[in-house]
Amino acid sequence: MFGGRADFVRAAGLATVAALAVVACGGNSGSIDALAPEGWPAAHGDARNSNTTEHEGLSEVSLDWSRPLGGAVVSPVSIAASGQMFVSSYTESGCNLFSFEIESGRKRWCNRVGPSVATATPLVDSVANVYIGDDGGFSSFNEHGQLRWRTPTHGVPRSAQFLGDGSVLAVTQLGQLNVLDTQTGKTVVPIHDLIGLPDFLASPDTDFLPPNSGLAECGTGSPACPIAAAPAVDLDASDIFLVLWRNGAVAPQLVSLHYDATATPAITERWSSELLPAAAISSPVLSSDGSTVYLADVDGRLTAFDTSDGSSRWTFGAGFGASGAPSVSSDGTIVPSGGTGMRAVQDDGDRASVIWERNELRQSGTPIQTQDGSIVTVIGRGDELVLTSLDSASGDTESEQPLPSATGFTVGTSVGPDSQVVTSSYLGEIYTYTP
Repeated sequence: MFGGRADFVRAAGLATVAALAVVACGGNSGSIDALAPEGWPAAHGDARNSNTTEHEGLSEVSLDWSRPLGGAVVSPVSIAASGQMFVSSYTESGCNLFSFEIESGRKRWCNRVGPSVATATPLVDSVANVYIGDDGGFSSFNEHGQLRWRTPTHGVPRSAQFLGDGSVLAVTQLGQLNVLDTQTGKTVVPIHDLIGLPDFLASPDTDFLPPNSGLAECGTGSPACPIAAAPAVDLDASDIFLVLWRNGAVAPQLVSLHYDATATPAITERWSSELLPAAAISSPVLSSDGSTVYLADVDGRLTAFDTSDGSSRWTFGAGFGASGAPSVSSDGTIVPSGGTGMRAVQDDGDRASVIWERNELRQSGTPIQTQDGSIVTVIGRGDELVLTSLDSASGDTESEQPLPSATGFTVGTSVGPDSQVVTSSYLGEIYTYTP
């Protein structure tokens, strides 16, 4: 938590207190190539939150190993290009941030950090450094679990993203944007607050909110959580897309910002959409060409927005409850996440059309699309959970593999460097499948 008002010098504090153990624990000097697409480095796979993979052969996998974590898991597993896995958990004691080897399931390390770490997926760079937020701070650990640096923040940074220049973007649920150097944790641009901070001169008795304020409401789309989900980033254009509930607003908006990494770095707002018809608790998803951003709301609508000005191009469906971030392939096939049934949707420019529907299927996970035309997700069948592969063109079932003893639903679907499929149940057991 932040200190008292008298000794809180915001700009200087966040810029200079960042580095705790930069090179001593990091073991890497010089710049880091942050982006490593061979694994599953971010919550939804990549910077555009596509929930897709370039790997093939995921339709024919079998259970390799599973292991419990001892606490609930609410964020997807991330996987480095080396196969090292990272996951956070709501454990009451002991560790709550874990790393495992994907081939054996052996635990490489675990740390105890702030309890709110469980709300975020670790972001992984090309050398298996991880970046993750917890209560009032954003930290980086090296592949051995040693702290590289920690930077204080206003709130809890949700699942982070890399920017096109290799900096890391950490956005808190209280609306603060931090762009940080991956080696030192120092701010690259002035901190950008989308929600105004308290005016201590006008109200001397005011204090900062506790770091986890509103965090429990992020899953419902409440205005108490101004930013509920991870942003999407256009790496080429340096544009950022997120859902923001402004102070006093009756509904949230989709907002686009621009990161300028020139001689005078800055973050500026490009546009904000009209007020959304319902709350949104999922991340926006960019099309592969960067022209469209898709957003699902809690009422089950899927809306396509033009990335140039934020205008709405079409809205599809309502009532089937697909409120998670959809999977959006490079050919424009969209698979909504959650709700009743499964369907594939095509973006036709000014409208969306259904390619196929299977209303008898009950989604209990997050669908991903593969390079060779499969959709992999977890389906609920009675009290069982089944890892299921479908043909993306027809919706026909290609294969099924049970999740032994799993109940409820799963959190995310991730892919390893050798086409391994990894998912975790909400109750906190990791399941890993190999081709």
